[in-house]
Amino acid sequence: MLKNILKIAFRSFWKTKSISIINVLGLSLGIALCLIIALFVHNELSYDRHFPNSERIYRVTSDIVFGGNAFNMTFAPAPMAEALVEEIPEVEASVHFRNQGSFLIKRFDDNIKEGKVIFVGQNFLDVFDIPLVQGSKQGALDKPNTMLISQTMADKFFKGENAVGQSLVLDNKEDYKITGVYEDIPENSHFNFHVLLAAEGLPEAKSGHWLGNNFQTYILVNPNADKSEMEQKIAVMTEKHLTPMLKQVMGEDFTVEQFKASGNKVEYSLQPLLDIHLYSDLLGEFKVNFSITYIYLFVAIAVFILLIACINFMNLATAKSSNRAKEVGVRKSMGSGRGDLIFQFMAETFLMSFISFILAVFIASILLPFFNVLASRNLSLPLGEIEFYSWLLIGAMLVGLIAGIYPAVFLSGFKPAKVLKGDISNGMKSSTVRSSLVVFQFSISIILIFCTIVLFSQMNFIQNKNLGFNKDQIVMVHDLYALGNQKQAFKQEILGSSLIEKGTLSGFLPVSGTNRSDNPWWVMGRDIQDQENMVSIQNWSVDFDYVKTLGMKVVHGRDFSMDFPSDSSAVIINESAVRNFNFEGDPIGQKITTFTGDNVSGLNKDDLEVRTVIGVVENFHFESLKENIGAVLMYVDPNPTGIASFKFGTQDAKEVLQLLESKWKELAPGQPFNYEFLDERFASMYASETRIGKVFAAFTGFAIFIACMGLFALTAFTAEQRRKEIGIRKALGASVSSLVLLLSKEFTKLVLVAFVIAAPLAWWGMSKWLEDYTYRIDLGLETVLFAIGIVMLIAWSVMGIQSLRAASTNPVDSLRGE
Repeated sequence: MLKNILKIAFRSFWKTKSISIINVLGLSLGIALCLIIALFVHNELSYDRHFPNSERIYRVTSDIVFGGNAFNMTFAPAPMAEALVEEIPEVEASVHFRNQGSFLIKRFDDNIKEGKVIFVGQNFLDVFDIPLVQGSKQGALDKPNTMLISQTMADKFFKGENAVGQSLVLDNKEDYKITGVYEDIPENSHFNFHVLLAAEGLPEAKSGHWLGNNFQTYILVNPNADKSEMEQKIAVMTEKHLTPMLKQVMGEDFTVEQFKASGNKVEYSLQPLLDIHLYSDLLGEFKVNFSITYIYLFVAIAVFILLIACINFMNLATAKSSNRAKEVGVRKSMGSGRGDLIFQFMAETFLMSFISFILAVFIASILLPFFNVLASRNLSLPLGEIEFYSWLLIGAMLVGLIAGIYPAVFLSGFKPAKVLKGDISNGMKSSTVRSSLVVFQFSISIILIFCTIVLFSQMNFIQNKNLGFNKDQIVMVHDLYALGNQKQAFKQEILGSSLIEKGTLSGFLPVSGTNRSDNPWWVMGRDIQDQENMVSIQNWSVDFDYVKTLGMKVVHGRDFSMDFPSDSSAVIINESAVRNFNFEGDPIGQKITTFTGDNVSGLNKDDLEVRTVIGVVENFHFESLKENIGAVLMYVDPNPTGIASFKFGTQDAKEVLQLLESKWKELAPGQPFNYEFLDERFASMYASETRIGKVFAAFTGFAIFIACMGLFALTAFTAEQRRKEIGIRKALGASVSSLVLLLSKEFTKLVLVAFVIAAPLAWWGMSKWLEDYTYRIDLGLETVLFAIGIVMLIAWSVMGIQSLRAASTNPVDSLRGE
C-alpha cells in the first residue's frame, strides 16, 4: 500500500513538476525561517535561567517623583541591601552592585581597557551561585581590594597559571588581589561581567544615606515568599529610614505627609530576575534589554510565514483539481471510499511536508550565519540533540495536516458520474476559498511592509532630527584619567593642529554611557519645605569650551568665558530648567542653591552651595527620544576626568585619529588609546531598534517572496487552464495587452481587498508602537499608499511575467487539439 501511495504521489508530482517544485521550495523556505525564529525566541526566553534558584531572585527597582522629574530606575540606596536581610524575614540573602564604568587593568606594564567591571557586595555568590574554577566561595569578597575574575580574564592574564593569590593593577594606582576565578557568565544573562571588585573598598557602600539611589540591589527569597507582601514591608521599612533623613535635610518639623502632598514619592518594588530581559527598560540597566513585544512580533511573523507557505500549498492543490478529477472519478467508480482518497491525498501531503522539513534544516543552516550577523546573536542549530528531531517530526506532521486537510477533503468530494462526463464545475467551489487565502496572504504582506516602512522612517527621523547639539564630525577620546596631570596639555596640543576646529574636556556628553548625577536645587531664598520649590536637575561638569564645541545655542545670557573669574561659581542651564525653576523675572543673575553633602556623609540643611545663572541654552536631547527633555545644569570644572571631545573639519577622519593617537602615546605611554565618534555613540542608543528593523525587513522580504512564489505558480496554472480561451481570443483579434489585463485583473482585485483589510490593522499597530517615543513621525496617508504601491508593483510583476508569456503564445499551438 505504501508503495502504491508513493508511486501515485511521484506521478502527481512529476506531472506538474515545475509547480510542485515551487510548492516544496516555498514550504521549505517558510519552515526554515520559522526554525530560525524559534531558535531566536528560545534564546531570548532563556535569559538568566542558568542561575540556580533564578525564580527566587528579585531586583529592587525604584519609582521616584521629585523636583518636577520622574525616575523609574534600577537603583536603590546603599544601606537597603543589608536592611532587607535584617528587617524582611522572607529575604535569605542580598547583594548590591555599584557600576563605576570601565577600568584600565594591567599585570605588569601595559594596560588593557575592560568595560565589564563592577563592584559587588560580599554576598554576591550567595545570591548568584556562580561556580568557581579556582579559589573558594568562603570570604571571597569580604575584604577591600579583592576581586573575582572570569575564566576569560584569567586566560588573558594568567594563561596556564593559578590566578588565586596574584594581583592586578586598576587605573595605574590600586592593586587588587584575586581570590577566585569563576566560570564565564553566559551571554544570555542581563549582566555579563568579567571582573567583580569587592564593594567593601567603597566608602559609599557603608553609607547609611537613604536619600541617594546609586546601587543595584538583588535579593534571594525563601520559596514561600509572597512578592506583594514583601513590597508592603519594604514600603514600611523605607518610610522608617527615610523620615529621619528628610528631617535632617528639611528641618525637624518636616513630615513625610508634606513630602507626599507636593506630588513627590519614593517607592521600591521587586522585579523578578526572569522578567528583567524582556520586561524591563529602566534607567541604569546593565545592558540594553529585549522586549516581550518583539517576541510576540517575531512569533506572529513565524506563524504568518508558515501560513503563507501552507496557503500556497492549498491554493495550488485545489487549483490542480481538474487534473486529478478524473483520477478521483475512476477510483471512486472502482470502489474506493472517500476515506481512502483522503488518506491518499493526506499521505502525499505528509510526504511533501517531510521532504520540506529536511530541506528546511539545510536552508536554515545556510541562512543562520547571516541572521546572527544581522541580529548580533550567536545561534546554532542543535543538530546533536534528539529533542530537536522530535520537534521536527511533530512540526512536519502538523504542517502536513494544516496544508493538506482542505485539499484532501475537497479533492475527495468530486462526484464520479459528473467528473467522468467532464463536468467538474464543483471545482469552482474552491474559487471563493482560494481567493480568500490569497487575500489573507497579501493582507499579511501589506501589514509587514507598512510596519517596516514606519520602523525605518522613525529610525531615520531620529538620526536626522535637530538634537540641539552637533554630533557630526566629533571624536571622543576616553579615559582621560590615564593622562594624569597632562589632560590640559593633551587638549592644547591637539587644538594646535589645523585639522581640529574646537575641543573640550568634560565628564558628560549628551549620549548614553557617560557620567551623570541628579541633585535637588532651588532658587535662593525660597522655602525648601515647600517641595514645589525643589528642582531635581542633571549636574554636568564641563570646561569653558563645551558649549562651543558641541554647537549648542545660547538663547539667553552668555557662554562660559575665561575672561570672567566668577564663572568658577556660575552655571548655564537649559530651557527645561528655566521652566522648572519658575523664576520671577529674568533667569540671568538668579542664584540657585543645593546641598553639598555626598553619598557617604549624606545631606545636611546647613551645608549649601550657591551658584549664579549666567546663561540659558536651547533644549537639547541627552536621553533617548522616548523621553522628554529634562532639566540640565552645567558648571565649570577646570580639570574634568571623563572625555576629551574634538570637532574636526576635514573629511579625512583617519588623519585626525592618527594625530590623536600619536599625542596620546607621547603623553601616556603604555595606556590604551580608546576613541569613539559621537554620532556613532548616538546611533548605538538605538542599536536594538535598528537591528530589529533590519531583521524585521529581512523576514518581511522572505514572507513576500514566498507569497509571490505561490502567486507565480497560481497565475501560471490559471493561464494554462485558460490556454484555449486565450487562443480563441487571440484568433479573434485580442491584443497581448488586453489579454495580460484579463489574466491579471482578478488577482489585482484580491490585492486591493487585502489592502482594505490590512491598512487599518497596520495603522493601529504602528500607532501603538510609536507611542513609546515622545518624539516621533506622523503616520501620513503617503505611508499607507507607499505600502500598497510596493505590494501592487510586486504582484503585477509576478503576474505580468506569466500573463505575458501566456498571451504571447501562438494561438495555433493553443487550438491545435480542437
